[in-house]
Amino acid sequence: MRLAARALNISPSPTLTIDAQAKKMQAAGVQVINFSAGEPDFDTPEHIKQAAITALKKGMTKYTPVTGTLELKQAIRQKLKIDNQLDYRLEEIVVTVGAKHALYNAIQVLCGVGDEVILPAPYWVSYLEQIKLAESTPVIVPTKAENNFKLTPEELTAAINERTKLIILNSPANPTGTVYTAQEMAALGEILVKYKIYLISDEIYEKLVYNQIKPVSIAALDQKLKELTVVVNGVSKTYAMTGWRIGYAAAPLAIAKAMADIQSHCTSNPTSIAQAASVAALSGSQEDVSAMVAVFQKRRDFMYQEVSTIPGVSCNLPQGAFYLFPDFSAYFGKHFQGKEIKGASDLASAWLEKIQVAAVPGIVFGDDRFIRLSYATSWEDIKEGVNRIKTFLTCLA
Repeated sequence: MRLAARALNISPSPTLTIDAQAKKMQAAGVQVINFSAGEPDFDTPEHIKQAAITALKKGMTKYTPVTGTLELKQAIRQKLKIDNQLDYRLEEIVVTVGAKHALYNAIQVLCGVGDEVILPAPYWVSYLEQIKLAESTPVIVPTKAENNFKLTPEELTAAINERTKLIILNSPANPTGTVYTAQEMAALGEILVKYKIYLISDEIYEKLVYNQIKPVSIAALDQKLKELTVVVNGVSKTYAMTGWRIGYAAAPLAIAKAMADIQSHCTSNPTSIAQAASVAALSGSQEDVSAMVAVFQKRRDFMYQEVSTIPGVSCNLPQGAFYLFPDFSAYFGKHFQGKEIKGASDLASAWLEKIQVAAVPGIVFGDDRFIRLSYATSWEDIKEGVNRIKTFLTCLA
């Protein structure tokens, strides 16, 4: 069998693979602590589910316009105005099958053979593969923990050349929880405008921020920058709607139209019923979101405190999302049952096999010193999982 090179050059999502493996073990009766999941453990709020049920009963089961229903696009437009100080026309908004789909469409539209895409590391795993699928070259720019994993203007400038077409920024960020300030965004934006480089601003964790931090949408800072930016967001993380698969992008008309044209030949419209539910999510009460964020902040504080007591482990306090990204490199070179721990991948594999703790090694995010730990799980699991990790690490020689 001879497969296309684009299929052979990409890897399956490691985060989804590890999560699926953990859930398979749990289904088999193994008491796995799952720190790998990239989804809220809360149920979708009731008023959102009821909106879907109402839509179903009304027979909203047919095709919708490719780019989304009028009602949902109006709700997104209003949300962008109120929350982000961004004004887009309805035709500049494209509703997609999850935010990942919006990213894919945008990269396919903006990038091609010979183009380079700047990707600050640590990065979310699918950015890399989607760049490769567009037959473009990812330019990985490592960021520093002491800078809270933020790309600096100097680092950005050094990565730019005549082939640079695009940069992807994620704030709040997966896996680090980093949130850029308005001043930091503006400094990067000046460079992008100067060199006319496109930007995808992935804002999927926008509402999951702590200590009264207010994330900024970079496109709102400057009109020239807005003309270069594709804003990507969705309902998955904020409203515990990961399975509903509704994302969206807002972009200059030419980009939005091209994204819509691609989508028309790939998926057509997102699910009609899920779109109705998303209208309720964006336009209805936000009390459930506030309650969920409050719980996440308490879990973050607890897990951070517990992880920080592990000898040799350093960890930044995340400002957003629901992950810790601690550095376990102090344990590399040690041995467990005669086998050397050479990197975070070895450590994460040993955790799953020996102590039944699932976590994602940092190599898939661009740095194998770290391991991503999700606190989108129960208090009991956080406490038990971290205790298992602590006990395991004391057994290394």
